[in-house]
Amino acid sequence: MNLILLVLAGIFVNNYVMSQFLGICPFLGVSKKVDTAAGMGMAVIFVMALAAAAAWLVYALILVPLNITYLYNIAFILLIASLVQFVEMFLKKAAPALYQALGVFLPLITTNCAVLGVAVTNMQKGYNFIESVLNAVGGAAGFALAICLFAGIRERIADNDTPKAFDGFPMALITAGLMSIAFLGFSGLIKL
Repeated sequence: MNLILLVLAGIFVNNYVMSQFLGICPFLGVSKKVDTAAGMGMAVIFVMALAAAAAWLVYALILVPLNITYLYNIAFILLIASLVQFVEMFLKKAAPALYQALGVFLPLITTNCAVLGVAVTNMQKGYNFIESVLNAVGGAAGFALAICLFAGIRERIADNDTPKAFDGFPMALITAGLMSIAFLGFSGLIKL
C-alpha cells in the first residue's frame, strides 16, 4: 500500500511542477497544445523512470562502494544527458512528427531540474530500487498531468478576449499560479 501512496504523492501532493516548482522551462514552453504537451509528458515519464533506475544503480553500486558519493550531482547529470540523447534518437526514428513538435524542448529534458530532482530526492530519502522507480513514475506522471491540464487551459484561453497586457505569456503565468494554488489543496493528504 505504501508503494501506491508513493506514486499518488508524486502525482498530486509532491507534484514537481506545481508544489516544488521544478521543470518549469518545458512546462511553460511546450504547453501551447495538448498533443505536444502529452508527448512531452510521455517522454518525461520514460526519461525520469529510466534516470531514477539508473541513478539508483550508479549511486548504490558505484558511488557508495567507492566512497565517492560527493560526485552524485555530476554522475546524475551525465546519466540524464545520456538518457535524453537516447530518447531523442528513438523519437527521431519512431515518431518524427512528435520529434519535430517538441523541437528544442526535447533536449531541454537534459536540463529539466525535475529529472535531476527525482534522482536526488530518491538518494536523500534512501529509497530502495523499487521505491526510486515508483517515485520517479509518480513524479513524472504528475508532471504529465500538470502540463496536459495547463495546455488544455491555454488552448481554451487563446480563443478568449483578454486584456492586451495579459495576452500570451502573462496569462500563462497567471494560469500556472492558479493551478499551483489548486494543487496546494492536496498538500498534507499523504505523509511519507
